[in-house]
Amino acid sequence: MNFNNILFLDIETVAQSENYEQLSESWRELWDHKARSLIRNPEQDTPESIYDRAGIYAEFGKIICISCGCIQGQGEDKKLIIKSFFDDDEHKLLTQFAAMLQKWSGSSEKFLCAHNGKEFDYPYLCRRMIINGIEIPEALKIAGRKPWEVRHLDTLEMWKFGDYKSYTSLKLLAQALGIPSPKDDIDGSQVYSVYYKEKNLERIATYCQKDVVTLTQILLRMHCQPLIKPENVTIKYVQQMDIIS
Repeated sequence: MNFNNILFLDIETVAQSENYEQLSESWRELWDHKARSLIRNPEQDTPESIYDRAGIYAEFGKIICISCGCIQGQGEDKKLIIKSFFDDDEHKLLTQFAAMLQKWSGSSEKFLCAHNGKEFDYPYLCRRMIINGIEIPEALKIAGRKPWEVRHLDTLEMWKFGDYKSYTSLKLLAQALGIPSPKDDIDGSQVYSVYYKEKNLERIATYCQKDVVTLTQILLRMHCQPLIKPENVTIKYVQQMDIIS
């Protein structure tokens, strides 16, 4: 496997509105219907009380951050370059990401890699692009393609080895593989409050970047390759549009 041809990515999502009360009547009815299948404790939970979980579903959520990384070089001294797109304006964010992805994926030898990407990241990106009227880049398209023509890697799927009974989180898998993980400032369950209450997108981007680092190290570890040294990780931002080509 040529690790230089892989784009590692992770996305962060939130509900489209800060709270249930801000939903229009039609969207509230649709969420009420969806929430009925999600409520675990009817005596305590209501569609309103679990609205912070709406970000998991592309119809009710939006993408606020995409972090992606590429490996440069080989062996012990290889580097990981991470680029983050984050914005309150989802259309702007997705337009910039789609342009970068289309430019990057000019070869059929290029791959995308995400943890649980086939169930979450890849379809969520495609759905939100369609909703925002943005053409889906070639690297994300799967319609009409044979399984071996789809260049999507998924570390969760790899770790299952055909076993579909359980879910293994990125954090658990890193721990099991002995991969050092930076101390997390927040976790996924806090993204909603950090975004809507603290208005701190940069903090969310930092969390997302750490997941990309961990994801990259996991794939390398699965192929018995040397891990990337912490000092060889470089983080850049969307304004520097030429860092991944």
